[in-house]
Amino acid sequence: MRIYNTLTSKKDDLKIPPSGEINLFVCGPTVYDYSHIGHARTYIFFDALVKFMRKYLSIKINYLQNITNIDDKIINRSAEENKNPQELADFFEKEYITDMSSLGVSAVNTYAPATKYIPEIISQVERLIKKGFAYVSGPSTTLGTSSVYFNVRKFPEYGKLSHQKLADLKEGVRIDVEVGKKFFADFVLWKVAKPNEPTWDSPWGKGRPGWHIEDTAITEKHFGLRYNIHGGGLDLIFPHHEAEIAQMEAISGLSPLAEVWIHTGMLLVDGEKMSKSLGNFITIREFIKENSPQILRYMVLSQHYRTGLDFSKKTVQMASSSINRIADFKIRLKSINEQSSSFPWEDFEKTFWHELADDFNTPKALASLFELITETNKLIDSHNLSHSDAQKIVDFIDRVNDILNILPKEESIPAEITALVADREKARASKDFELSDKLRNQIKELNWEVEDTPRGPKISKIKN
Repeated sequence: MRIYNTLTSKKDDLKIPPSGEINLFVCGPTVYDYSHIGHARTYIFFDALVKFMRKYLSIKINYLQNITNIDDKIINRSAEENKNPQELADFFEKEYITDMSSLGVSAVNTYAPATKYIPEIISQVERLIKKGFAYVSGPSTTLGTSSVYFNVRKFPEYGKLSHQKLADLKEGVRIDVEVGKKFFADFVLWKVAKPNEPTWDSPWGKGRPGWHIEDTAITEKHFGLRYNIHGGGLDLIFPHHEAEIAQMEAISGLSPLAEVWIHTGMLLVDGEKMSKSLGNFITIREFIKENSPQILRYMVLSQHYRTGLDFSKKTVQMASSSINRIADFKIRLKSINEQSSSFPWEDFEKTFWHELADDFNTPKALASLFELITETNKLIDSHNLSHSDAQKIVDFIDRVNDILNILPKEESIPAEITALVADREKARASKDFELSDKLRNQIKELNWEVEDTPRGPKISKIKN
């Protein structure tokens, strides 16, 4: 398999370590609100990628995701609502897991809340100070504690992931302006305590961890000093992922921190960045109140993960239509009872898996699936598709769905019903409409109905 590596700016062959196991870390959410569809874009992609690697490539993946459960956003939100910050974070962490479950995101092995790793965080800060990569900013005049900062000028490779030079960085552009820094691009490792904020004891007094140090402490605990793949949204490359590299490589003296860096493109809503101020902020649960989770999964996977994804009513409708086309096709295949045919449908299957193995190109893979549908329907119309081939194609679609999870859950159609539908299709083909109507009524008496569509019969259970 080849995957685009942000670190090398090219597609690299995925290297399988001698252990046969790959360690993957993906940056999780900051839990101060309900998760939105922008989160879904990243986490659906990695869910499908991991399932492909596990189920098709037979690679063991240890998938770790952090939960940022202490942060300025959490503290500010809890103050607005007069709530305890930890209680607020715990609530939204549970809601996030619920949202992921509703979207069929099930590939994560371990969720790691940052506050469970305070000893590991303090250990990393201590080692960075000892090695000369970090400094204590001096005592606070209010609480007698100190902040600790990473000195980016001590790390010559700072900027290698984002392909930026330190000299080109500007203060205030994705870099926090803070008192106590020796250099404007330095970033905080341990934050000085402020009144009424959650704090932990440390060698520098009471305080709390900076954002970047949380992730490296978590990955070192679970994976060691280096690991295979790091993932996240495109917006995290700088400064977050750049800071992670600086921290961990400064501690270990080893490079790279992660061999492969995978980043997903941004999600827009009607061509604009999603924000509450613009009134286009859509949570996952708001979306699935009106639409099936599979529609959101299909929307995400119908675009290449590195490109931008524009969310709109039109893209929702297109996703719904595409899903229905696949589902209806699968139902139609189940009514086939011809004895023989010669159809090289496996060529389409090979193309599908090949495209996924080439930088997980889901748009091209799905295009090959729809080509298969078009060509197969032609054979069905001319009664030149065998029952055996039809079943094999159904099995292929099931394997696809095991990875992509884009089809709605099916009602189990009894064999008696599928046989009657097949007989009815034969009657319609021979223009025996009297028999066709008789079979339709017989199907209805068994509490099922059949709808004739341009793509074949659609079978559904009659709702009482």
